[in-house]
This record gives sequence, structure tokens and C-alpha cells, in this order.
Amino acid sequence: MTPDIATYLIVFVGVLFLAVVGTPLARKLGLRMKIVDQPDALRKIHTVPTPRVGGIAIYLSTLAAALLLPGVFRELSGILIGASLVSFLGFWDDRFSLGAGAKLAGQLLAVGLVMASGVTVHLFPFRALDLAVTAIWLIGITNAINLLDNMDGLSAGISAIAAAHFSLLCAFSGQYLVGALSVAVMAACIGFLVYNWNPAMIFMGDSGTLFLGLTLASLGIKLRFPANVPFVTWMVPLLVLGVPIFDTTLVTISRLRRGLNPLTTPGTDHSSHRLTYAGLTRREAVFVLYIVAFVYGLLAIFVTRADFLEGYIVGGLVALTGLVALWRFERRPFWPARPTPTQK
Repeated sequence: MTPDIATYLIVFVGVLFLAVVGTPLARKLGLRMKIVDQPDALRKIHTVPTPRVGGIAIYLSTLAAALLLPGVFRELSGILIGASLVSFLGFWDDRFSLGAGAKLAGQLLAVGLVMASGVTVHLFPFRALDLAVTAIWLIGITNAINLLDNMDGLSAGISAIAAAHFSLLCAFSGQYLVGALSVAVMAACIGFLVYNWNPAMIFMGDSGTLFLGLTLASLGIKLRFPANVPFVTWMVPLLVLGVPIFDTTLVTISRLRRGLNPLTTPGTDHSSHRLTYAGLTRREAVFVLYIVAFVYGLLAIFVTRADFLEGYIVGGLVALTGLVALWRFERRPFWPARPTPTQK
């Protein structure tokens, strides 16, 4: 066993233990502080009040791994500081409810810290364009993971699968430190998922979704593929995070089409909900999206070794499939004949 693999195993077991032990403690904290998600028939599918502070356990267990591996913290301190900021912002929002402007301002500050540490894309001849694309990517994925937290086990499971693929890609390219943080994120999500699987005992809350979103988005930028060229491998992070990207695109287009604000309108119109409208149970809907995320990850691994033609054929087919799915999900049986008021 190589030293890198041994370290990955130690990180995985350690963080998994911390998350499994820490999540029930976070649940007790949420109940004591009354940070609880109340049922709402029009916009939520759970039926009993549920604490929404599970993200604290995900954040602290991941941070513990980074602090115990000094090299990881030094190399990725900008990511961890920015992700810590949005996690605190999310906790504050769960507790006191921040306005949309305050949340966006906090996210922009966190993204600025991440970018100032050197985490940016290098795709274009103009530096300003690279910075603009980086900011859009970081903000977009951060909020996409947040929006994906709409059914028990979904956001945590998809994040775990994405982190698992990132860790594999890092192992293939020799990026030990980025891989170690990816393993920590994966283990934290799996440990939390023990209590978040349907029926959930605790929700992640914004403290977890925003932390995972910014961390995964940053890890996607940090990936390097020496065996291929950026003109092909730029699509790898998009494939790994394809499920949250698709879900956010779906609800944005659907709500705009119905004359609703995509940023402020809640509702049961996500891809997971639409699968249940078609007859799947909630667990089955989540599992189907797990499979899609896993397949996307495998395609991403293939693209890292693909030539120009192969890579763009895969990317084109995925994009075409996504467009067909967007069109199909707006029609029965994936969309009810008589939507609720928030669905319009």
C-alpha cells in the first residue's frame, strides 16, 4: 500500500467516524436552539419538524482532517477559509433568515477569498475572462448544491459521489493534497447520510450545502490532467457535477417559463420531485439521480484520457441528453396536470 493510499484510508475512516458521531450532537444542538425546518405542504415534502444544522457536522469533520494534515491546509487554505465563511453564513441564515442581498454579498466575499488564493481557471487568453468564468462557476455550483437539497439524502449523496470521483481523478494525476480533501468531503457526506436518508432525522441546512458547494466547485478547478490538454478536460468538472447543474438549469428555465422568480420562488419542481410525479418513491427518485451522477463521473474519467474527437462526442451526447430531459421533464408524467400555487 502506497503512503498516499494509506493516508486516504486514514482520512476516510477518521472523518467518517467524526461525522457519524457529530451529526447526532448537531441534531441536539438544532433542537435546543430551535433551528428546525417546519413542514409546509406547498413547498416542502417532510411532514414533521426536523433540525436543519447537520452541515455543522459535515463542516467540522472535514475541517478537522485538513488541520490534522498541515500540507492540505497550507495548500488549500483559501478554499477552506472561503468555505468556512459561507458555512457560517449558511448557519446564520438557518438561525435568523438573511435577505437575498446579504447572502449574495457573503458568497461574493467568500468567492473573492478563494480566487485571491490562486484558485482560478486558466482557459482563455484574457485574464479578465478567466476570472469572470471562475466567479460564475463558484457562485453557480455553490447555489446549485444548495438548491439540490430538496429531498432526503439527495444533496449529501450527490456530493459524496462527486467527491469520490474527484478523489479518483486526483489519485490518477498524483494530486495528493487535493485528493485528501476530496476524500474528507466524501467521508463527511457519507457519515451525515446515515441520519439523512429517508426518513431523515436531520437536514443539512445552508451551513452544509453552501460549504459543500463552494468546496466542490473549488476542487473542480484545482484538478490537473497532465495526460491531456485543457481544451478537452475543461468539461470534466461539469460532468462530475452534472446532476446539480441539470437540476438548477431545470428549475430556472421552468420557473422563468411560468413567470416566476427562479431565485426566490420555492416549490416542488426539482428533478427529484418530478421523478416522484412519474410514480417513483422518494428513495427510488434519489437512487436514480445517484446512478446518473455515477455515470457522469465515469464519463468524466473517460474524458481525462480522451482525444479531441472522443471528448467532444461525449460532451455533445451528454448535452443533447440533458436538453431532451429538460424538455421531457416539463411534460406529464413528470409534471402534474394541475400544479400547486407555487408551481403555477
